[in-house]
Amino acid sequence: LTRLDYPKDRISLWIRSDHNVDNSIEVLERWLKINEKFYHSIDKLLISSDDQIEGEEGIAHWPPARYSHMISLREEALRTARFKWADYLWALDCDVFITNPDTLKKLILKNQYVVAPMLRSDGLYSNFWCGMTSDYYYQRTDDYAPILNRKNKGCHVVPMVHSSVLIDLRVAASDYLTYEPNLLQNDVVPHDDIITFARSANISGINMTLCNDEIYGYVMVPLEKDDQLSYDFLQLRNLKLEVLVDGTPLEAEDYLSTFIKDPNEGRIAVDKVFMINLKRRPDRRKRMVDSLNELQIETTIVDAVDGQLLNDSVLEKLGINLMPGYKDPYHKRPMKLGEIGCFLSHYNIWKEVVDQEYDRVMVLEDDVRFEPFFNQKMHSLLDEMKRLSFKWDLVYLGRKRLEERSEELVEGTRFLVWAGYSYWTLGYLLSYRGATKLLAQKPLENILPVDEYLPILYDKHPEEEWKAFYPIRDLIALSAEPLALYPTRFLVWAGYFSDTEDSRTVTTTPNPEL
Repeated sequence: LTRLDYPKDRISLWIRSDHNVDNSIEVLERWLKINEKFYHSIDKLLISSDDQIEGEEGIAHWPPARYSHMISLREEALRTARFKWADYLWALDCDVFITNPDTLKKLILKNQYVVAPMLRSDGLYSNFWCGMTSDYYYQRTDDYAPILNRKNKGCHVVPMVHSSVLIDLRVAASDYLTYEPNLLQNDVVPHDDIITFARSANISGINMTLCNDEIYGYVMVPLEKDDQLSYDFLQLRNLKLEVLVDGTPLEAEDYLSTFIKDPNEGRIAVDKVFMINLKRRPDRRKRMVDSLNELQIETTIVDAVDGQLLNDSVLEKLGINLMPGYKDPYHKRPMKLGEIGCFLSHYNIWKEVVDQEYDRVMVLEDDVRFEPFFNQKMHSLLDEMKRLSFKWDLVYLGRKRLEERSEELVEGTRFLVWAGYSYWTLGYLLSYRGATKLLAQKPLENILPVDEYLPILYDKHPEEEWKAFYPIRDLIALSAEPLALYPTRFLVWAGYFSDTEDSRTVTTTPNPEL
């Protein structure tokens, strides 16, 4: 609200908060102290008591009395807006983060009776339904994912929107909208506020419209019945990382910073975390630094070797020779300078691991998307690795698996498989022994892309001619399963950009024998 681009003196706030087990009241009071003077009016009722609602078995449990309480509050807000002759009511829940400052203006311009901005989460949850059963409950449909993933952009008529809903009160039909089930004549609906509202809109001939033409904001995934507040903090971190994929960090105002609580967890047990980034890509660097700070992971930034600065004389000076006969399996082209730069960036880290005698490190590229609960997954993964009956060399955290057949689970583990032929070096764990093996093969003398080199060394590469250049193929390579990292963008997604593909191919080589 603070950063919303809309005249605040044209906004009246109606705020209700009660039955809290956190600092919600204190946060609201401090925010209001700074900001209430800017608004047309404020109607607030902040009840500090943390008494449980009748029948409640936990903070995320929804007994009938809790639904009744929510129905009463929402209906009161609707009545108040009508009484004030407001043009619009924006029903906004507290677990929503509006990141687009133009959201309210853009929703008004949609000129719809009931309209909602699509809100993203760290999973498949959102603030709309695409299907509703005959008894008014959620129904899964094939239309949901394309709208959620914004493959089908625009404004869509759906049977349900919630959490952030703009209602046009200027139209007569809006008088029949309600959250109160008992006000629906000759209709029996579940005792539920959002279902009742959706049904009242349907009866009144009002479409519920969801717009995903822009990224408007995000919503928290609701807690399950037995979840604790500490789990919500972890989910908030997941959401903050998701926001960073497309936007700027979710940052609290300075006067609210004292309320920030970070999850209490131990550091990831590696000697060092390296993050590879091109200096000319400060956008990626900032996003990764913000993400790693959010995860409380201390990181060493490695300036990537820039393929745009490489030429034949530089390659000759570094002792780099292209592998004879190499052509990219997909594009059928020679190796690109960007791919050589990428290899050298990883190679330099391998050298540091050996020189500094690090036991194990984490290597990350700058285009990774951290999976939800990344730290917790890493702790579980590392715990399993400690119990292995053999020494490992490399563990993929993110990759593109190229073999259709399933990979064998490492005996005695739940989260590790024997890695098959894979692309990408998004992120991996590397041991001292693994780095030694990678360097011992002198890969600069017959260089090829790093994500082709690794499968050759653990003997899972299908190209026999390439493997012949590296007769010792004893790297012990595993993979996290499920993966802990993915790319921020896939090739077919909008916004995809590759620094290796956007470089020229190597048409000459310093090796006169080639």
